[in-house]
Amino acid sequence: MCFDNKLHLNEKIKFFKINCDFKNIPIKYFLIALFLINTGLKAQQTLDYFISKAVQNSPLLYENNNLGKINALEIQRLKSVYTQPKVDVTANYLFAPILSTDHNKTTLQINSSGASNYYGYDLGATNGGEYQALLNVAQPLFGNEKLKIASEQLQIANQINTNNQKLTQHDIEKIVTDQYLLCLQDTKQIQNLKNTIKLVDDQQKILKKLVENSIYNQSDLILLNIEYQNYTNLLASMQATYRSDLLELNTLCGIGDTDVIQLQNQELTLKSKVENSVFLESYRLDSLNITALQNTDELQYKPQINAYANTGLFALNIKDIPQRFGLSAGLNLTWNLFDGNQKKINQQKNLLLKENITYQKQYFELQNKVTLDKILNEIKSIDAQITSINAQQSNYDILLETYKKELASGQISILDFVTVLKNKVSLSGESHLLLTQKQSLINTYNYWNW
Repeated sequence: MCFDNKLHLNEKIKFFKINCDFKNIPIKYFLIALFLINTGLKAQQTLDYFISKAVQNSPLLYENNNLGKINALEIQRLKSVYTQPKVDVTANYLFAPILSTDHNKTTLQINSSGASNYYGYDLGATNGGEYQALLNVAQPLFGNEKLKIASEQLQIANQINTNNQKLTQHDIEKIVTDQYLLCLQDTKQIQNLKNTIKLVDDQQKILKKLVENSIYNQSDLILLNIEYQNYTNLLASMQATYRSDLLELNTLCGIGDTDVIQLQNQELTLKSKVENSVFLESYRLDSLNITALQNTDELQYKPQINAYANTGLFALNIKDIPQRFGLSAGLNLTWNLFDGNQKKINQQKNLLLKENITYQKQYFELQNKVTLDKILNEIKSIDAQITSINAQQSNYDILLETYKKELASGQISILDFVTVLKNKVSLSGESHLLLTQKQSLINTYNYWNW
């Protein structure tokens, strides 16, 4: 029996009840099954789950995977080009009739054997006709060295593709983590509003009795009711925001589920400074690829020697066909000696391309260092703000507890209580925002520190 992880827990339990005979199953096995079901459900709530789904469903990674297979097939094709024989069949039939006027007599000759006065193509060009059916074999010689050079370029292309897969997966991890953190911020805001609503609801009950005892006015209760409704509306709006952000997270990960689930909290930490950035590998491979492409291009300047042979029919006159079956063999040499210095020009172009890559690499290293230092300074600034806000929150908590006691005894105005409550809610929201910003900065730091 298997379960779809997308089912809610109660749906899975219902499925289990329908398909199982409890009379024959010990209760401990039933509890174990429920534990496993619930564990499978919780697996969907972690950051690692969403990242793994995003990597699994990424079209870019799927394409990169296929590119690696394509390069492997291309190496096999080049092996055929440089080392394997090429076998083909050729067949020709040339029909070149003439009108002969020899001996003062005009006659149509389908296949002339030597007219002197005639109308039609010159016999020297047509030989009267042609009948050809040949089996041809061409075998490249000394092609292993060329195959090695051409294959090296594809091997570097495979390395570039593998590196691109790593970079793409790294990008996916950052994007998904940022969206996950945004969803966590929503859940913290939701919890903050729920706590506030419960607090206001409790005070409403107390205030209602105080109004009945004429300690507070009815207008005070109406004011507190208005605040309750305001926070309830804010909660509904934040829950809608969370749902939207969660669906965006599912979209990024290629997940079709539309259920609203609770995400597990995630605390990111700064990674230790790396010595050599993985990003630099791209520049090294790009430089190697230029060299490999140049070596492949220069294959056309190496001598190409082919051995060839054919056998079959080759006749110029239809009546000679029975005696014109034979064979032939030979060698073919092709060698590009001069093409207007194109080889030298390409070498100069590739040298400039390598210089560009070196400059870009140096610029990236400088930019990366500045970026990491900037992020660390921003994190320090946020830590200082959080420390200050935490101190303020502690004071607000003490003040709010005091106001709750004074409210119960009718010693303060409802407006003062509402004002303090608003300030506390606003401060809590600012605290959650700063914590999310810090987590996002840590995620960005870890992204570039790689």
